[in-house]
Amino acid sequence: MTDPIAPGATIGILGGGQLGRLLALAAADLGFDVAVYTDELDAPASRVAAWSRVGAWEDLAAIADFARQCAIVTYETENIPLAAAEAVVAAGAPLRPGLRSLSISQDRLPEKQFLRSIGIATADFVPVEDPETLERALASLGAPAILKTRRMGYDGKGQVLIRHPRDACAAFARLSAGGPLILEAFVPFAREVSALAARNPLGAAGAFDVTENRHENHVLAWSRAPADISAATAQQALAWAHEVARALDHVGLLALELFVLANGALIANEIAPRVHNSGHWTMDAALHSQFDLHIRAICGWPLADAARTHDVVMQNLLGTSAADWRAHAIDPSVRLHLYGKRDAREGRKMGHLNRLGRPAY
Repeated sequence: MTDPIAPGATIGILGGGQLGRLLALAAADLGFDVAVYTDELDAPASRVAAWSRVGAWEDLAAIADFARQCAIVTYETENIPLAAAEAVVAAGAPLRPGLRSLSISQDRLPEKQFLRSIGIATADFVPVEDPETLERALASLGAPAILKTRRMGYDGKGQVLIRHPRDACAAFARLSAGGPLILEAFVPFAREVSALAARNPLGAAGAFDVTENRHENHVLAWSRAPADISAATAQQALAWAHEVARALDHVGLLALELFVLANGALIANEIAPRVHNSGHWTMDAALHSQFDLHIRAICGWPLADAARTHDVVMQNLLGTSAADWRAHAIDPSVRLHLYGKRDAREGRKMGHLNRLGRPAY
């Protein structure tokens, strides 16, 4: 399918979290109706969608029925079961991004193998099946190293830093119930960045300025654009993101998360085949947001200008910090975005703000 999808059509979103909510709002601005399939009652995305369906990810018949009512289907998270995405395709609905982007990003082992196959540097890694292979992997990679579940890891979940070989058995016991594991060499990075790129079905590509990210307790605390890196490093990061999108035949937006070493060299960490928390600054400090570009890309539209308009810092509002909305609302440099979540649990992403700095031009 190469013809653009016209306004008035229904875009289906798998997943009902804040990324789905922000995608739905961007789609509505372009004249689309949005339908959401989620396993969560009162999901943030459902409240801004034209309609939604709550069901299990294992209910493939319900997912297929949902897909048949949509002109196209996308996803807001890579943690949906692959079988659910396959049910969309089997129902005859276009899925963008496609199955390959989803399947590779769901498992850290094929993800790193894929990155290396296209010439992108990663940390050294060894798959781990049992305590004995972990012992051999540690002997090969050395300590410290990071033991991770191959699937379902995000915001620091599913990983343990092994500082000494004597800690290996405890780390394996802690994570092994989560399925297959992978040991990755520790990367002594100077900073973390992300490169966000979009691609439409015809291969037209666009990208945002590289973003610098700071995590606290494994959760993204803030992002800033532009990143404090050299022009050459930024150019390399964007080139890698575009190469990932091309090699996957990815349609939509993706983020490539990267470590920057002290000498400016890059090490790829992981692929997010979707809109990304570190790209929220684009809502207020770019000519078009990451959500705009994703909707345009999956619908086969020309990609819009992604130029940055201001220096900007994006801050996640976690847990009860969103209760300070009054102070943020009166600050003329701040643009506030709240997700409508009811339960302000510790560490939960309740919203974000963008603090604008000097104009970019």
